[in-house]
Amino acid sequence: MSTGPGTVSAPAPTTPTPSTRSSMFSSLKIRNYRLFFLGQAVSNIGTWMQRIAQDWLVLSLTGSATAVGVTTALQFLPMLLFGLYGGVLVDRLPKRPTLLVTQTAMALTGLALAALTITGQVQVWHVYVAAFAVGLATVVDNPARQSFVTEMVGPDQLQNAVSLNSANFQSARLIGPAVAGLMITGVGTGWAFLLNGLSFVAPIAGLLLMRARELHAVERAPRGKGQLREGLRYVSGRPELIWPIVLVGFVGTFAFNFPVYLAAFVDDVFHAGAGTYSLFNTLMAVGSVAGALLAARRGTARLRVVSTAALLFGLIEVVAAGAPTLWMFAALMIPLGLFGMTINVTANTSLQMATDPVMRGRVMSLYMMVFLGGTPIGAPIAGWITDTYGPRAGLAAGGAVAALAAAVIAVILARTGGLRLSVGWRHGHPSVRFVPRERREELAAAA
Repeated sequence: MSTGPGTVSAPAPTTPTPSTRSSMFSSLKIRNYRLFFLGQAVSNIGTWMQRIAQDWLVLSLTGSATAVGVTTALQFLPMLLFGLYGGVLVDRLPKRPTLLVTQTAMALTGLALAALTITGQVQVWHVYVAAFAVGLATVVDNPARQSFVTEMVGPDQLQNAVSLNSANFQSARLIGPAVAGLMITGVGTGWAFLLNGLSFVAPIAGLLLMRARELHAVERAPRGKGQLREGLRYVSGRPELIWPIVLVGFVGTFAFNFPVYLAAFVDDVFHAGAGTYSLFNTLMAVGSVAGALLAARRGTARLRVVSTAALLFGLIEVVAAGAPTLWMFAALMIPLGLFGMTINVTANTSLQMATDPVMRGRVMSLYMMVFLGGTPIGAPIAGWITDTYGPRAGLAAGGAVAALAAAVIAVILARTGGLRLSVGWRHGHPSVRFVPRERREELAAAA
C-alpha cells in the first residue's frame, strides 16, 4: 500500500510548499490538468444553465417551493443511497475511462430533457426522472473527478488544483445563470438544456487528448470483499477525517438548499422574476470565486478554517433571512458564497491530503455522500418550512443549524487536538482562541 502524503495523520501540512506559494495558477502549467480545466470550464457553464432552468421550470409548472425541493432531492438521492458503493468502484477503476462514461451519460440526459421541453411535451415527472438520472451518474462521476485531480497534478499541486477546480465551477456560475435568465425569458427553458447537453463535448475532448504517460500512477484497490466496511473503519478511526465530514454533512443538508430558498425569496418575498433569481446566483458566485482563489493562494487546508467558515456562513444566513430589502439580501449573497466555498475547498483538500491514495475514492465518496446526499433529506424539509412558515423562516433555520454544528464540532476538534479555549487580553485587545493545553497557564499569566 502506498504511504505517500495521504497517510499523514495531520489534516494538512502546516507550512505551504514553495510550489503552492509561487503562483495562484501554478497547476495550470501541467498539460493534462490544463485540458481538464478548460473542458470543465465549458461544461460548468452548461451545468449552471441547466440548474437555473430546471429550478425555474419546476416552479413554473407547479408554483411550489416544495416541488423544487423534491427535484433537488431526487438529483442527490442516488448519492445518499449509492454514494459509498460509487467510491468502492472508483478505487477499483481507472479514472479517465470512467469519467468518459459518466460525462457522456450526463450529456445524453440533458439532450433528452431539451427535446421534451422544446417540443412542449415536458411534464414535471420528466424533470424528476432527468434529475434522478443525473444523480445516478454523479455517484461515480464526483469521486472519480475528485480522485483524478491527484493523478493529473501530483500531491504537491493538490491544494492549488482543488481550489482552481472550485474557482472554475463558481466562475461558470457568473456566466451560466445570467445566460440562463436571458434564454428563459428570450427563447425558452429548453434551449438552456440543449446548450448544457452540447457543452459536454469539451470535457470529453479534453479527457481524450490527455497523455496517459504524464499521469501520476496511483495504486488501485483490488477486487475483494469488505471494501466498503474497510473504508468506513478507516474514516471512523481518524478524527481529522470523520469530524470535517460530519460538519459538512450538517451544512450541506440544512444550509445549502439555495434552489429552494432563493426561488422562494424571489417569488414570495420580492415578487420578482427569473432575472432576479439569476442575479442572486451570480452574486453568490462572485463570493465563491473569491473564496476559491483565496484558498488557492493560501496553500494550506486547516480544519480550524473549515469550522470558522461554517460558523460565519450560518450566521450570515440568519442575517440574510431578515434582510428588509432586495438589494440588502443580494449583497449578502457575496459573503455567503465566499464562506460556503471556503468550507468546500478546505474540507475537500484536507481530506484528500490526510487520506491514503488507495482509500481516496471511498473517503471522497463518503464526503460527497454527506455533502450532496443530505440534500434529499434537507431539501424537502426546507421546502416544507418555506411553504408553511415563509422563506425567511426556512433560511434562518438552515443557517442556525449550520452555525450550531460548527460551534460544537470546533470544540470537539479542539479537544481531540489537545487544545483549550483561551479567553483574555492580548496586546491590549480581547482575545478568544484555541491554544495547546500546556500554553494555557502561560497565556493566562501574560494577560
